[in-house]
Amino acid sequence: LWIFGYGSLVWRPGFEFTSSKVGFIRGYSRRFWQGDTFHRGSEKTPGRVVTLLEDRGACTWGVAYEVRGEQIAASLQYLNMREAVLGGYDTKVVKFHPQEKDGEEPIPALVYIATPQNPSYLGPASEEDIAAQIIVSSGCAGHNIEYLLRLADFMRYFCPQAEDKHLFSIEEALISILPCLYYAEESLEQT
Repeated sequence: LWIFGYGSLVWRPGFEFTSSKVGFIRGYSRRFWQGDTFHRGSEKTPGRVVTLLEDRGACTWGVAYEVRGEQIAASLQYLNMREAVLGGYDTKVVKFHPQEKDGEEPIPALVYIATPQNPSYLGPASEEDIAAQIIVSSGCAGHNIEYLLRLADFMRYFCPQAEDKHLFSIEEALISILPCLYYAEESLEQT
């Protein structure tokens, strides 16, 4: 079984696997439209994490993990809690295209996707509003800023040829807001 990750799974799968490959799936765009009140946010200040939006001409880069034998049940149990129960994601099977071609055909892979019917689904917002929400959100897995920056770093270092305008626009908006917060905190400390 192959499992495709496009959010925090790219750097922290949290389950044992036999092998992994960087690559992409077609027909989906990655969007920070899913709310998170556990891993990267709270009930009071939900974080924003990614989900996939059907988008015929797009592709989303990430990592596919191969699980075998006993790893299958253990990984599915873990992911069903992490993604489905706590995150509100549904599962689909997609065609994964490895970055290293090696004459391989696309590999069927399981992917978790939050839909607009999900109670934690936040939907679209401007990059600036998403960045502002990310800045103030933190959950049991860490600060929401870390989630955004690690995902941007993954794309930059492992998929430099790929475009993800949504992701990098939010990163840019966040970086432009952060100095303002730093100086605001500094002036509050001086008073």
